[in-house]
Amino acid sequence: MADTPDTPEVEDLIRYDVLAQEALRGVVKKVLQEVARTGLPGEHHFYITFDTQFAGVRLSSRMRDKYPEEMTIVVQHQYWDLEAGDHSFSIGLSFDNVPEALSVPFAAVRGFFDPSVQFGLQFEATEDDQAENDGDAEGDGSALPSPPKLDKITDAKSEAEDEPEPNDSSADVVSLDAFRKNR
Repeated sequence: MADTPDTPEVEDLIRYDVLAQEALRGVVKKVLQEVARTGLPGEHHFYITFDTQFAGVRLSSRMRDKYPEEMTIVVQHQYWDLEAGDHSFSIGLSFDNVPEALSVPFAAVRGFFDPSVQFGLQFEATEDDQAENDGDAEGDGSALPSPPKLDKITDAKSEAEDEPEPNDSSADVVSLDAFRKNR
């Protein structure tokens, strides 16, 4: 058989991977903005995983020490002061009976899961995220802990949320790696 020439690698100058992540983070933003305005509807609740070292993440040093890389929070029964803006959200949660105020840029979100409807999104850090994060990662000294992966959400639950862990393999988790070309 004759060798077929390899097709030349074409560079994605449009950066579809970045555009898709921004659009999907827009889903998270829109959902949190609506919940901030009207509250959680029905049985909906969320597991949100984020990078605690990302620039702009604010949480206490206690939480940053406990979760130095990423953290997962649960937005369900006991939360307060949820606000979602154009670039970040803030929320009050209790950890080990200690109230904490967190602020998280949407670009720091690595996972979003609503187990009530088995819907999930998973984000990978992009070069653009890293460039944004080259600034001061500590912010004002308050940071959020690192979350476990979506399939292993365990100890980062806020108290009084003793629901079983989401591990149903039928969950629809969208990973953008499937659409990304190897460089």
